Amino acid sequence: MQLKHVHCRLGEILAEQQLTLVQLSELVDVSAVNLSILKNDRAKAIRFSTLISICQALNCEIGDLLVLR
Repeated sequence: MQLKHVHCRLGEILAEQQLTLVQLSELVDVSAVNLSILKNDRAKAIRFSTLISICQALNCEIGDLLVLR
């Protein structure tokens, strides 16, 4: 059985919307460092409130942001 992991598409979505991590950081009030950890698939957890804020700022659904690989 192959182990799957959660992949965060934050970098791809930011590129599509021509936004930087710093710009998103200002919109959602989350540090650019924490967003970078999420973007690079190094996060072990994410708060629902943070997830909701990111999705609202990027006008996307949770399933657009997080996918299984």
